Amino acid sequence: MQFKRTIKAKINPLKLVIWLIIILFLVLPLIANHSPQQLTQTVNLSQALEKIKAGQITKVEVINNTLLLEDKNNQKFKAYKEDNESIIELLKSINVTPDQVNLKIVSTSTSQLIQDALLNFILPTLAIFFLFYWMLKQSRGVQQSIFSFGKSRAKIFAKGKQDVTFKDVAGVDEAKRELEEVVDFLKHPQKYQKLGARTPKGVLLVGPPGVGKTLLAKAVAGEAGVPFFSMAGSEFMEMLVGIGAARVRDLFSTAKKHAPAIIFIDEIDAIGRQRGLGMTSGHDEREQTLNQILVEMDGFTPNDNVVVIAATNRADLLDPALLRPGRFDRRVFLDMPDINDRLAILEIHKRGKPFSPDLNWKKIAQRTIGFSGADLENMLNEAAILAAQRNKGKIGLEEIEQAMLRVKMGPERKVSQTSEDKLMTAYHEGGHALVAKFTPKAYPVHRVSIVSRGIALGFTEISPERDKYSYTCKELLAQIRTMLGGRAAEEVVSGEMTQGAASDIDRATELARQMVVDFGMSALGPVKLSPSYRPLGPGRSLWDKSNISDKTQASVDKEIRKIVNQEYEEAKKIIRQHRRLLDALAKELVEKETVEGDELDELINRLEG
Repeated sequence: MQFKRTIKAKINPLKLVIWLIIILFLVLPLIANHSPQQLTQTVNLSQALEKIKAGQITKVEVINNTLLLEDKNNQKFKAYKEDNESIIELLKSINVTPDQVNLKIVSTSTSQLIQDALLNFILPTLAIFFLFYWMLKQSRGVQQSIFSFGKSRAKIFAKGKQDVTFKDVAGVDEAKRELEEVVDFLKHPQKYQKLGARTPKGVLLVGPPGVGKTLLAKAVAGEAGVPFFSMAGSEFMEMLVGIGAARVRDLFSTAKKHAPAIIFIDEIDAIGRQRGLGMTSGHDEREQTLNQILVEMDGFTPNDNVVVIAATNRADLLDPALLRPGRFDRRVFLDMPDINDRLAILEIHKRGKPFSPDLNWKKIAQRTIGFSGADLENMLNEAAILAAQRNKGKIGLEEIEQAMLRVKMGPERKVSQTSEDKLMTAYHEGGHALVAKFTPKAYPVHRVSIVSRGIALGFTEISPERDKYSYTCKELLAQIRTMLGGRAAEEVVSGEMTQGAASDIDRATELARQMVVDFGMSALGPVKLSPSYRPLGPGRSLWDKSNISDKTQASVDKEIRKIVNQEYEEAKKIIRQHRRLLDALAKELVEKETVEGDELDELINRLEG
C-alpha cells in the first residue's frame, strides 16, 4: 500500500495532460492515414461504373462522396462522386440494382466533424495553453504562477512551529530586555488596551551584519507563540509596476487574519531608502512600495495585534517618515559582542559538538575580538569540519585556531614562491611584528606567519587583549606605525620596495585621514572636516563637500601626509635598531613558516635580553 501511495504522489497532473495531448497528436494522424481509403487504387467515376456494369465489382461502400469498390479478386478501388449525386441514381443509370453490388452506405459526417474539430482547433488550443502554463511554472516556480504576481512571498512560521526563543540568542541582553515589552503585548494585549496605551506597531533592529537581528526577531515570535511572517526587502520588488505595493497589501492582510502576529522585513533599506534622492523623477516602483508600507503601518485601519519588526545595517539611509513615532516606535541597537557575550554565544553554538575538556573558552573568547555571532558559529563549524577531516573524535584547540584564522584571514593557499620572494615576505611580516613589539601603546603580537591566506602572502596577527571602544591619539599612531612596519623592513633590508604593502598603506592612510578630519587629532584642531550627509534632492550627491574649501583641503592632505611619513620614519628607526633580531626572525620564519607570540618573546629575550 505504501508503494502505491508513493507512485501516486509522484504523478504530475500537468505533465500527464501534456503527454496525452502529444500522444493524441501522434496517433490521430496515423489512424487517418492508415484508413482503408489510403490502401486502394484511385479510378475516375466513369471507370468505376463500367466495372460495376461489367459485373466485376462484388462490393460497394459509400463514405460521404467516396466510393470504395472491391472486385472478385479482392482488389480494391476508390472513386469520388459529386456532392449532389446519389449512388442509387448512378446505379440505375447503368441498370444495376443495389443488391447486385452489395451496396453499403456509411454516414460519417458527425464523426468527421468531431475529428476535424479535435485535430484543427481543440487539441492545438489546449496544447498551446498547457505548454505556456508549464513554461511559466518552470520559469517562476510552482508558487509563482501568472495569477500570483501580487501575492506575498513571505515565509510563514505557524504558531507553535517557531521553536527559537530568547534562550537561543546570546550576546544581546539589552536588546532582549527592550523586546520583552513587545512579547508581553502580543501575549496580553488587553492589559495595555485597558489603560489606553497605544500599542507598538514597529520595531527597528539596527546593527552590523551577523549580530543576530533575524534570530532575535524569530525569538520574539517564539516567546510570544504567534505566527511569524518573514520576508526580505528585495522580495517586494518586481519588474512589473505596482507589484511591490500589491505584495505589501497581501502581506499585511494575511498577517491581520492570523493576528496576533509578527511581520519581519529583513534588509528594509532595500525599499525604505529616503524618497526624493533618486536620479529619476516621479515615483518609481521602490517608492510606491515604501508608500504602501507607510499606509499599512499608519493608515485609516489600525493594525491591532500585528507588530512589524524590521532589520537593517544602514539606518542612516531610511526615510524619516518610516522612523517617526506611530510606525517604528522602537529602535533597538545591536553591537558586536564583547568578551562575555562571545562566551555566551560560544556556549550556544558548541551544543552537540564534542570538544576537548582542556579547552580554555575564556581565552578563545579573548582571541576572537571583532567576531560577530555569525563568525563564531562559522568558526566552530569550520573547526568541526577540520577535526572530521583529520579523523579525530573531539575538536581540539588546534582546529579552533585554524578555524579562527580561516574566518579572519581566509583559507590557506599554496603559493609557489622563489627563495628570494619567500625571504622578502618573511622580512615584511617580521617588520610588522618587531615594530609592534617595540612601540608603546601597540597591541600584542599573537602570531607571525608567511603562510598565504586569502589574497595575502603572509600575515601578522596583532590584536588587543580586551575589547576596546575608545582610542587615544598615541594608540592610533601606534597602529599606523605597526601597519607601515612591513614596508619599512623592506626598505631597510634591501633598499627596494614591493607592492605587498599596498593594503597596509591604504589602511594607514585612511586611519590618518580619520584622525585629521573626524577625530580632530592634528594641527588643524578639533574641527569637523569630513563630508556631511545631507538630503540634497534628485540628482544631487548624498555627500556634500561644500563645507571644505580648497585651502582647507590642501591643509588636510598635508596633515595626513605628515602623520603617515612621521610614523614611517619611526618604524624604519625601530627596524635599524633591531636589525639583528629581524634577521633571526626572518630566518626562523623561512624555516618554520609560523612563529607564535611566545616563541617571538623567547627570541627577543635570547638576542636582546
